[in-house]
Amino acid sequence: MRIRGTGQAREWGAAHPRAVDAGLALLVQAAVTMPFVVPRAPELEPATWPAYGLTTLTVLPLVWRRRAPMTVLLAVLAASALYQLGVEGPGQPLPYQGLVCVYTVAALASAWQRAVTAGLLLVAVPVSVWLNTRSVRELTFSLFVFGAAYAFGRLTDARQRAQAVEAERAAARERARIAREMHDILSHAVSLMIVQAEAGPVAVRRAPERAEAAFEAISATGRDAMDQLRRMLGVLRDEDPGGGRSPQPDLGELPALLDRVRAGGLEVRYETSGEVAGLPAPLAATAYRIAQEALTNTVRHARARTATVRIDRRGPLLTVVVTDDGRGPRSAALRPPGRSAGHGLAGIRERAAAHGGTATAGAGPGGTGFEVRAELPVASPAEVGP
Repeated sequence: MRIRGTGQAREWGAAHPRAVDAGLALLVQAAVTMPFVVPRAPELEPATWPAYGLTTLTVLPLVWRRRAPMTVLLAVLAASALYQLGVEGPGQPLPYQGLVCVYTVAALASAWQRAVTAGLLLVAVPVSVWLNTRSVRELTFSLFVFGAAYAFGRLTDARQRAQAVEAERAAARERARIAREMHDILSHAVSLMIVQAEAGPVAVRRAPERAEAAFEAISATGRDAMDQLRRMLGVLRDEDPGGGRSPQPDLGELPALLDRVRAGGLEVRYETSGEVAGLPAPLAATAYRIAQEALTNTVRHARARTATVRIDRRGPLLTVVVTDDGRGPRSAALRPPGRSAGHGLAGIRERAAAHGGTATAGAGPGGTGFEVRAELPVASPAEVGP
């Protein structure tokens, strides 16, 4: 709950920077007000309203610190110098305004502005200490706290840059994932529709009832593909970050997929062993897509009559195997990226690798047909999370 609240506070702050800066200015104003309200020693001059007003003038520029950090720093230094030289007011335990300005310059300003700030500090801090107490201890402490403020600002800048890079990488991964999803949907649907459409004219002449079933299968396949694409595009158009992601099938939808393949004339057997229910959603979606892509390759290239899909879970390993009795492979393994091997098998390899697994393709049992095998590690509940 604490982490979640911190994340929400950061999101709110990023969306309302002016409110954050105004709140920070009020907080600093409250801090610098304390020496004016606590009782002073009898030998000291009483605090005056002009001194307090000038103190407020040193805080007010902080409201614009993000827009012009260097200008705000100069304004605060000028107002602070006027306070120290022109009025008799109480001192402050810490230079709050200056620390906020130095942090902001280090986090947001350009390199030359940071260099100018460092030079100003090396001059302003010793001069201020000389006018105040002329104490080496105060000089050392002041240099330390300003150096710490600068270091925290640079760390903030580095963290924000790293977050921006990670966000761009995450966006690239998401684009690649969506591209794979669209490839799987369209490739599978179009392949089945082509096979069924090519068989349609022959069935019309020889077996009209089979032709009618083929046309119904074409229609069902097209509608299913349109539904999946509509869901995906609807999610992409959704501006709400919590609106969900593109459609993620699972193994419960695999029998329906096999029925559509069977409607095209390919006999498909489905076998499972082990506990395949309750798998993590990303892993189940990957297993579904691997079986779908393997069957698509069978329909398009293998000229097979039968195919078998086996899903086997043994301990922490999920195995997806798709075999057929078709023409067999041209190579015994998946080729590495960059070589001509088609997008389907390369996509299977990428999906398996994304889950820390492996995928191979080659001759089926006994050297006949073709087999695609993917081995995917099953994450423990602790790794999957809520």
